[in-house]
Amino acid sequence: MNLLQSLRPECFATDIPGRDKEEVFQALAQLACRCSALSPIGQDMVLSKLKEREAQGTTALGNGVAFPHARLEGVREFVVGMAMKRKPVHFDAVDGKKCRFFVFVLGPENAPTEHLQALAGLSRVMGARAVHAELAKAKSSEALHEAFARRLAHALPAAPAVREKKMLIITLYIEERLFDLLQVLLEEGIDGASILNSSGMGKYVSSVPIFADFIGFMRPRKDQSQTILALIPAEREQQIVEKIEEVVGDLDKTEGAFIATMNIAFHKGTMRMM
Repeated sequence: MNLLQSLRPECFATDIPGRDKEEVFQALAQLACRCSALSPIGQDMVLSKLKEREAQGTTALGNGVAFPHARLEGVREFVVGMAMKRKPVHFDAVDGKKCRFFVFVLGPENAPTEHLQALAGLSRVMGARAVHAELAKAKSSEALHEAFARRLAHALPAAPAVREKKMLIITLYIEERLFDLLQVLLEEGIDGASILNSSGMGKYVSSVPIFADFIGFMRPRKDQSQTILALIPAEREQQIVEKIEEVVGDLDKTEGAFIATMNIAFHKGTMRMM
């Protein structure tokens, strides 16, 4: 799940009503149902599920923060919102302190892992006192949403950089150039490739009597080849092809070698030499 995308601006409020835990839950259910994703569920069901979860143990982790949450049948996406109370209320917190910040998570019933990940990420953000001070300054629900989203974006681990790869395919009939090509790949940082012994069509054409007279005109070993498969960085495709042509010659003019590259939709693992 994308936790940032699950934050619903319409589900943020700077001062909800409620003099006690029961009334706060009612206010949170009403706030949550501003989101259209929960329209089919309804406020009564959301309230019931929040209280059902709370009966299993308090969701107030201390330091004035609670994380009411519930898994709901029929909900297809996560809804995350936040409410503040200018006058904190008792919420059975583990440290006995009154709660001022309420971050709620409502999600699909069949996504427990994502639910736990959301709670972990949100609790990490709200664990910093500096965050509390910043959020408390918000004068509007929009400002509260923006401040919280900004803090959440900083706290979440950065997505790993994905470098696009391409599959390089070289079919080589000039066997004496094979090691030169492999040296080029190593120099370019390509430390793994698969080499397949392959056959050109001449091997099979030669067995057809009608073509037998022409086979003698073919170069020796023309029917044997090596096919090299290697993953290369997409952004260095042209550079690597130019280096290969320095070894085998201009491929538009020279026979005996063929190069192609293919886009890779998915790859996992490595061809690196062990």
